[in-house]
This record gives sequence, structure tokens and C-alpha cells, in this order.
Amino acid sequence: MKILLTGSNGQLGHDFQKLFDNLNIKYIATDYQDLDIADSKNLKKFFDKNNDFTHIINCAAYNDVDKAQNDDKVFLLNEQAPKKLAELSKKLGAIFITYSTDFVFDGKKGKNYTEDDIPAPLSNYGLSKANGEKLTLNAYEKSFVIRTSWVFGKANNNFNTQVINWSKTRNELNIVDDQVSVPTYSKDLAEFSWKLIQTGKFGLYHITNNGTASKYEQAKYVLEKIGWQGKIKPAKTEDFNLSAKRPHFSKLSSKKIEKLLGEKIPDWKSGIDRYLIEMGIIKK
Repeated sequence: MKILLTGSNGQLGHDFQKLFDNLNIKYIATDYQDLDIADSKNLKKFFDKNNDFTHIINCAAYNDVDKAQNDDKVFLLNEQAPKKLAELSKKLGAIFITYSTDFVFDGKKGKNYTEDDIPAPLSNYGLSKANGEKLTLNAYEKSFVIRTSWVFGKANNNFNTQVINWSKTRNELNIVDDQVSVPTYSKDLAEFSWKLIQTGKFGLYHITNNGTASKYEQAKYVLEKIGWQGKIKPAKTEDFNLSAKRPHFSKLSSKKIEKLLGEKIPDWKSGIDRYLIEMGIIKK
């Protein structure tokens, strides 16, 4: 087994590397400095030299939701690049894995989204991801497309660390309570992705931590855990001047993978607890 990991400096890429190190699995970790997946010439050059992969796991993405409203690179990275990687995987006979988002939905369903629901994105980011899913699954039958939501992990800045940083300089925080989904710990996402990959049951899946939370509830939980003494107030998305629209309720159901594996994914609060311990912010 030999795995290519793209976007390896991100939260999920970081946790895949730790997982593979623990399992003694051989992999090559690349980030955009080593392999720009949006550049066709760069891809060709790389795969001319490296063509013995059994799996290609694409963790690279354009994730700046607001900036994406005015930047066509979002479509190169989230739509075209996964398709090209799926085609290259097909040539090699390698299994292909890429990631998508709850933002492919408009949030109007009012209950948990399943893999059978039809995407209706509100933003360029969501549209690029929805198109990327379709192109990938059409390009190669041995592909996994995994949707997730609100990912947090050790490698990069995320909503949890933002909230903690804000709390250091402010006594009052206003956090939106009308964006509801579920925070997902990248360590759990990597582990359950790997379990899924080994089933060989290709297709579209949702993997998130269990439970449901608004941004306000997530922030409140984090601030209580670190013993912050300030005041947190609920706010509305429209109070903030954001370029891209967000779905109000985009919680994904992970029942399909849980049924397949016969195992429940941990709750988001457990994920945040373990993350805060991993970061050395709270003690075990």
C-alpha cells in the first residue's frame, strides 16, 4: 500500500499523517508548494515520476467561503482538480478519496440532510464543491466523496481557536445562533474515513461528529471549558457583513456510514474536549 496525500498541511491532512504513522502505512504527503493540484502541467509532471499509488486522498481545497465569491480559483481547486485526480487515479488503478461540505445545501429542509438529498448551494464555495462531487463520481467508479462540516483540528486556525483568541481581549462576544450544523474533529474524520475506505463500498458519504449545534452553542461550550468569565450573546448572520450566504440549517446525517461500519461516531462535545486537551488548553 502506498498513499498520496494532497493538502497535507491542513487539519485533516495533519491527522491522516498521524494515523498512517501509527499504522505504519507508507504515504507521500504533499501540499501546494510540492504539488499544485490546480495546475495540469504540475500534475502531469508529478505523476510521470510517481505512478505507483494504491490510494489518492485529496485533502486540498479552497475553503475561504467569502473570498470565493470573487475568485475563480475556487472552481479550479474544488471542481476541476478533484475530477483530474479521479481520472489520474483511474489510470493508476488507485482508489480515490475527496472531501465536500454541508454548504452544498441551502439549509431550507429543516432536518438532517442525507446523501439522497439534492444539492442547492447558496455560494460559489458550495457550488464548486457540489460540481466537484458530481464530476468526481462520474469520472471514476472507485471514488469516495465524503461530505463533512465545520472541521476543527490541530494544524490550522479554526472556529474554536478564533473564539479562544477573541476571549483573550474581549469581555463580551456576539456569536451567530442562526447557523446550525455540527462541529467535526479532524482526528475522528480521518479515522472514520480510513475505516470507510477499507470497506471498498464506493460512493457518496457523510462523516461528521454526532449531535447538532449552532455557532453560538459551539462557542459557549468552548468558553465554558476554558473558564472564560465574560458574556456571550446570540447574534444573527445578517448582523455581519459577509459576502457569501450561509445555510441556516445544514446538519448532515451520518447514518449511512454508521450502519455500514456498525459503529457510532463520537459526539461533537467529545471531539472538542479531546481537541482542547491535544492543544494543551485544558488538562485531561
